Amino acid sequence: MLATTLAGVASISAAALFSFTLLSKVVERMVSLSVGIMLSTSLLHALPEAFESHADPRTLFATLLSGLLTFFMLEKLAILRHSHHHEGDGHHHAHGHDKHEAGRAGWMILVGDGMHNFTDGILIAAAFLADPHLGIVAALAIIAHEIPQEIGDFIVLLNAGFSRARAYFYNLLCSLLAVAGGLLGYYTLDRASNLIPYVLVFASSGFIYIAVSDLMPQMQRRATMKETVPQVLLIALGVCIVLFLTAGRH
Repeated sequence: MLATTLAGVASISAAALFSFTLLSKVVERMVSLSVGIMLSTSLLHALPEAFESHADPRTLFATLLSGLLTFFMLEKLAILRHSHHHEGDGHHHAHGHDKHEAGRAGWMILVGDGMHNFTDGILIAAAFLADPHLGIVAALAIIAHEIPQEIGDFIVLLNAGFSRARAYFYNLLCSLLAVAGGLLGYYTLDRASNLIPYVLVFASSGFIYIAVSDLMPQMQRRATMKETVPQVLLIALGVCIVLFLTAGRH
């Protein structure tokens, strides 16, 4: 419980420090970094981990499909149930973004992040049961892996109109799901370990959907070469960050 709590709080706090101090003035541009981080985390790390398990690939692909459709429906419900504010309504938004468009990604990324943190908790519990030293190393590795991802999450939330306090509070709540995952993994490891590949795939579907459906269309609206070059470079930087921090790790 201590390891999962520290892993969540430390990664959230470090990401908030970077996001709120160094990146807050360039939120609009840093959406591109978030796209690179989320896509590479899902496609180069989480999904390969899931498919390297003994789970049936067809079932995993079915989980990926159901996850994409689930997040599509969540977005539909968000549109139907919430009255969104628009630019010029007196609220502070990143220049050029309509909260009607950006706000949906903020809430959906919290759902995906919660699933991801829940899985991290299960993984930490499994490592501690194998060897306490391995558990400590696993927790440290997850903190290192989570910081760039959480920076991406904060960027999306700030871009969606969340205040710094709200973004930190909701991300912190999501991080506590790691504790729930750790407890579940500790007491029901045999059954929970079989679910890990499916939870990884479902969480990845959320990040892929958000990046492709919400964030990349925002970037496409600024299609000049002056805007495109920094976007491509920041996406590449996000990919490189994830590759560097996850190289050689399972």
